[in-house]
Amino acid sequence: MKIEKVDVWLVEGIKYNWTLLRITADNGLTGVGEATNWPGSPLVYHAARHLGDRIIGLDPKRIDFIWSKLYRDLNWLGPTGVMMCAMSGIDMALLDLKAKSLGIPCYELLGGAYRTEILLYANYWFIKGGHNPEDYARQAKEVVAQGFTGLKFDPFAHTNYLFGDDLSTNLTLTPAQEDLAYDIVRAVREAVGPDILLAIETHAMLSMPTAIRMAERLAPLKMMWYEEPVGPESANTLKYIRQQIKVPICVGERHYSRWGYRPILEQQLVDYIMPDVTRCGGPSELKRIATMAETYNVMVAPHNPNGPLSTLASAHVCASIPNFFRQEFMFNDVPWRDTVISRPFNVQKGVLHLDDAPGLGVDLVDEVMEAHPGITEQKAGFYV
Repeated sequence: MKIEKVDVWLVEGIKYNWTLLRITADNGLTGVGEATNWPGSPLVYHAARHLGDRIIGLDPKRIDFIWSKLYRDLNWLGPTGVMMCAMSGIDMALLDLKAKSLGIPCYELLGGAYRTEILLYANYWFIKGGHNPEDYARQAKEVVAQGFTGLKFDPFAHTNYLFGDDLSTNLTLTPAQEDLAYDIVRAVREAVGPDILLAIETHAMLSMPTAIRMAERLAPLKMMWYEEPVGPESANTLKYIRQQIKVPICVGERHYSRWGYRPILEQQLVDYIMPDVTRCGGPSELKRIATMAETYNVMVAPHNPNGPLSTLASAHVCASIPNFFRQEFMFNDVPWRDTVISRPFNVQKGVLHLDDAPGLGVDLVDEVMEAHPGITEQKAGFYV
C-alpha cells in the first residue's frame, strides 16, 4: 500500500478557518485529518499541501516513520508552527487510514481504551450576549442546564487585546477593566454555584504584574485553572509566576511536540497541560506527550477550539490515556459542523461518546466543505 494523493481544504468555522485533509492510498483506502490553527490558516493550508506532496509513494501504515522523517527533513524551519500543524493533520489522517484498514477505532491503535465516554468542558458559550456580568451569568446557566460541569472563558477579552493596532497599553488593564473582569467571573460563579468548574483564560496577554494581581483577586472565586498566565517562550518566566500565585495553572496550546513540553514538566511548573492535537504533532504525538506528563503526575486536558476532526481525534487520545482530565468543546459552532463529517458527534450532557466504528468513525463530506470555503480571518469578536 502506497500513498497516492493528499487533498486539503480550507473550511469556514465559527472562529476561523478549519484546515481539513484526506489521504488516499493506491488501494482506495482513505484517512482524514485536521491541521487547523489561527492565525494564518492559508499558511497551514499550503504547508499541508507541500507535506502531502513529500509523502506520496510512502507506506501509510508507517505512521511513526513518516512523522520522524518529516520532523527531520523540515527541522531547519524550526520544530514548531506551521509545519508542525501540517504534520499534525497528516499524522491524524494516517492513524485514521490505518485504523480503518484494520477495522478498529483509532483508540485501539493508541493502546486501547480506558474509557469511551469523554468528559467535556464548554468554551465559546458566551457569544450570544454582551461583555457584561448579566449576559455571562445568563449564558452560563444555559450551558450548565445542558449537563456541562466545566466552563472556560476569558473575562479580560473586552480589552480587545487580541486584535487591533493599538499596542500602547503594554498588556495592562485599567482599574475599571480589572473590576469588570472580576465582576464577570463573580457573576458566573454565583450563577452556576460552587460545584461547576471554571477555567479562567488569559491568552498570555496580561503583563506579569497584571496576571499575578488578577490571579490573586480571582482566587477566592475558585477556578479549575488559570490558563496561560505567560506565553510559551520561557519556562523560567512561568516558574516565577508559579511561585507567586496560589491557583492551578494550565498551559500548552502553544507548545509544540514533546520537546516543547519537556521543560515545563521537568520543573513541575503546571498542574494541567492542554496540548492541541492539530498543533502539537497529531494524535501520535499527543499520546507521547500524555505519557511524559503521567510520569510527573500531570493531568491532560486537550485544547480544542477547532473543527470536528480535531474533536474526534482528541477524544480518541483521551480514551487511551490514564491521566485524562477533560477535553475542550465548542459549545456554539457553525450549523454545518456536523454535516462536514459523515455522521454527527454523539454528545450528551457534557460527554462525548465514542463507539467502535473504524478509525475516527467518519469521513469528510466534500460537497459541504466546498459549500463553505474558508474566508478571511479578520473577524471581530471573542477568541478562545
